Amino acid sequence: MCIGIPMRVVTVEPGFAQVIGRGETRRVRTSLVDDCQPGQWLLVFLDDARELITHERAAEVNTTLDLLASAIGQSAPSVFHDDPGFVLPSAMDVQALQQMTQSQPIPHTWRPT
Repeated sequence: MCIGIPMRVVTVEPGFAQVIGRGETRRVRTSLVDDCQPGQWLLVFLDDARELITHERAAEVNTTLDLLASAIGQSAPSVFHDDPGFVLPSAMDVQALQQMTQSQPIPHTWRPT
C-alpha cells in the first residue's frame, strides 16, 4: 500500500521540486502535475508528486495521517501550527459537542415520561 503525503513546495527546477512535509525534506519528480510554484501543496507518493492540492486538502490528509500514527502509538510531527488538529467527539466537552452538532442543550432536569 502506498500513502500520499502532503508536502509544500519550497523550490522548483525543471521536472523537480524541493518539498517539505511531515518533518522531512525531499526532491520529488513533478512530471505528473502541472507547473507548481513555491508555497503550493503537492500530494507525494514515494518520490513522485501525483496531485496539486489545496492547503485545506493538505490539512485533511495530515490530520488523517496524525490519527493513524496515534492509533498505532506513534507521535506525529506538527504540520499546521495554527491548527489545533482533529479532536475525537469523546474528548470534547458538552459545549463543543453542541456547537459541532448545532444541537440545543439538554436540560439537567430531564426525565423520561
